[in-house]
Amino acid sequence: MKSQGSSSDKNCKVSFRKKLLIIDSNLEVKDVERLKFLCIGLVPNKKLEKSSSASDVFEHLLAEDLLSEGDSFFLAELLYIIGQKKLLQYLNYTKEEVEQLLPIKGKISLFRNLLYELSQSIDSENLKEMIFLLNDSLPKTEMTSLSFLALLEKQDKIDEDNLTCLEDLCKVVVPKLLRNIEKYKREKAAQLVTPPVDKEAELLCQGEEELVSQTDIKTFLEALPWAPTYRMNRDHRGLCVIVNNHSFISLRDRRGTHKDAEILRGVFQWLGFTVHIYNDVTKVVMEEVLQKQKCNPAHADGDCFVFCILTHGEYGAVYSSDEALIPIREITSHFTALQCPGLAEKPKLFFIQACQGEKIQPSKSIEADALNPEQAPASLQDSIPVEADFLLGLATVPGYVSFRHVEEGSWYIQSLCNHLKVLVPRQEDILSILTAVNDDVSRRVDKQGTKKQMPQPAFTLRKKLVFPVPLDALSL
Repeated sequence: MKSQGSSSDKNCKVSFRKKLLIIDSNLEVKDVERLKFLCIGLVPNKKLEKSSSASDVFEHLLAEDLLSEGDSFFLAELLYIIGQKKLLQYLNYTKEEVEQLLPIKGKISLFRNLLYELSQSIDSENLKEMIFLLNDSLPKTEMTSLSFLALLEKQDKIDEDNLTCLEDLCKVVVPKLLRNIEKYKREKAAQLVTPPVDKEAELLCQGEEELVSQTDIKTFLEALPWAPTYRMNRDHRGLCVIVNNHSFISLRDRRGTHKDAEILRGVFQWLGFTVHIYNDVTKVVMEEVLQKQKCNPAHADGDCFVFCILTHGEYGAVYSSDEALIPIREITSHFTALQCPGLAEKPKLFFIQACQGEKIQPSKSIEADALNPEQAPASLQDSIPVEADFLLGLATVPGYVSFRHVEEGSWYIQSLCNHLKVLVPRQEDILSILTAVNDDVSRRVDKQGTKKQMPQPAFTLRKKLVFPVPLDALSL
């Protein structure tokens, strides 16, 4: 029996290597050069320099544990980047699957991707001009755009933190490529913005158990390294509803809330959503909005649904403009698979800027969205349906107020939108973005240094949610 198992393993390995040979036979010399270039930094340079065929490169990937029959994604990533998408079938991947997994499993660095993108836009005439400008420092050998960039890197003229030489060349020869470099710098800077996932944010809720801690989020994210992502390539991104309550019957006006509504509209439109804003919504109008959105046929062609509420609140509930207290669970329950089939198995995101407990005397320019702190309903988890695909982002943990600047908007919503603008282009998933928001808001204090805030998410997501990068990602 042992010999049969060994024979079976050998047959599997032979079968896998046959597939690699088929891929090799479909690749040209220029494709091999591209593979070698993309592997710089992952495979020793001496090995790459000696590689004359794709099969040579594959051997090195196997030796470096970057490729195996059980995990061939790195090769799929390489084939996808060099435009050989038809060959993905031999690795049992589709183009769409690779696109979904790239944000999670991709190994090619931002820097390597940038250089490859630039090489594809540098034609032979551009290359001649660049070589001429650097003639004294370059060997007298024939070069391609890839070998030229690789040489600049080898000579330490460029690296991931220093692109001055490349920028100078592009300014003179191909100015349009400066946009690619600026995009790279922005994405690289975004990497520095995101705090480590395992960092514990300061908790303000002493003696009260938080529903989802930073450790919980870390555990969830670590459990998803190979998990699929939600589909984000339908005809429409989806609908975003914003309920913005400024004026009430007896409660204080929520000054500055228009800033939150404006930035939410801008960011979610940028992400591809169709945005609807409802101002000063009464209990009756809220029910009409919920019924309308629950039955909206546009959900069928959308990827996602977002519902934002800006108002006063209490633990587990929010106020309408006519001061009716509406449980958050009553709002979210309209969008279960049973109530809203068009959103079945699609992510449903609810972001709520409202206090969830104790009222604190505000400073001159800081107000709290709280009322009647003594009331404390059941667990926050009761605010979202038991079924999958829901995320509830609250501005504060249970029992505490959330703060809103009367001129600049709320700490939570402004931070959420700013982090979406920075981290979506980096293809961060929504939970990583919310972790960054938690870190940012938890560090803020009022002018007197006495008031702080800690946001909190609750979720039943089954997959990673990664918003596609908008085409005009540099315009925000």
